[in-house]
Amino acid sequence: MIDSERFDPFNNRLCRNVRNALSENFKKVLEQQRMQPVRRVAGFFRNDPLPPCVRTYIDQRLAAYEQVLADVRNRELDHPLDIAVAIWDQHLFFETHEYLEQYWMAAHGGEKKLLQAIIRAAGAYVHLEQGNLTGARRIAAKAVAVLEVHQDQLSPYADPRLLLAKLRSLDPKPPMLAGTAGSANRSMRTIDRP
Repeated sequence: MIDSERFDPFNNRLCRNVRNALSENFKKVLEQQRMQPVRRVAGFFRNDPLPPCVRTYIDQRLAAYEQVLADVRNRELDHPLDIAVAIWDQHLFFETHEYLEQYWMAAHGGEKKLLQAIIRAAGAYVHLEQGNLTGARRIAAKAVAVLEVHQDQLSPYADPRLLLAKLRSLDPKPPMLAGTAGSANRSMRTIDRP
C-alpha cells in the first residue's frame, strides 16, 4: 500500500509507473506539439482508484506540461537546451533528465559532457525532492565538476554561475534558468536531434 501523503517513485511501484509513463509520453507531447499523449496516459491511470498523492501528482504534471508546451510555442523554442531550460523551470527535473538523455546519447566530446552534467543537475533535484541528501550531494558534485569546465557552452542558455552555486549549496529551491543568460551566441546549435 502507498502512503497516501507522499508520492515516492523510489519506493513505490505505482508512483514509479505513473512518473515513468507520464515522462515518456511528455517527450511525445514535445514532438507532436499536442497534449494528447499524456492525457491518454493520465486517463488510463485515473480509471482506477488512486491515492490522493498520485492523483495530485498527475494533475500537477499535466498543468506543468501545458505550461512547457505553451512556453515552447510562444517563444518558438526549437533548440534542445532551450527546451530543457523550459522544462527545468517548471520544476520537471525527472522530465528534464528524460528529455536530454536522447541528445546526450547522440552527442560527443564537450557537448556530451555538458548534457550529462545538466542531466545530473536535474537528478540532484529529483533526489532533493525526495529528501535524499546523500544521493543529491553525490550527483550534484559530479555535475558541478563538469559544469565548471563547460560553463561557456551553457552560458548562452542559462547562467552557469547561478546553477553552480545552487548545486554546490544543495539549495532545495532550484534556480530558474530561463532568461538568466544572454541569447547572443548560441554555440551549441549543433546538437543533433535523435
